[in-house]
Amino acid sequence: MDKGPGFSLVDIRQQARSNALVDIREETLLGEQLDLLQGTLDLLILKTLALGPMHGWGISQRIQQVSQEVLQVGQGSLYPALVRLEQRGWIGAEWSISDNNRRAKFYSLTKAGARQLKKELGEWERLSAAIALVLQQS
Repeated sequence: MDKGPGFSLVDIRQQARSNALVDIREETLLGEQLDLLQGTLDLLILKTLALGPMHGWGISQRIQQVSQEVLQVGQGSLYPALVRLEQRGWIGAEWSISDNNRRAKFYSLTKAGARQLKKELGEWERLSAAIALVLQQS
């Protein structure tokens, strides 16, 4: 059950043949289990869409590219997240033609989404600073 914005733990796995983090719902992947904050995917999607409208595959590729291949977002995580963000009014969606002449749903950040992005960036900075403090303890 979705409890709205905020962070909660979700399991993901690290693919054995790669340094990439891959969604646990990709059943064929094996590897070491890691914990990641669920709100992180929403934050990554909102931040990516701040650049401009993109279709789902483009969002996934952009996150993978910017993270230097460390983060790979599987379809089983991406599309439910896009639906959730659209239902919350943080992104809008419109059908259009992609660069390769295929019909695709393009997502864009709404004004409410821009406000949420700013809020979540602040929360992420606070959380990562707190984690850094704990890790610096000897």
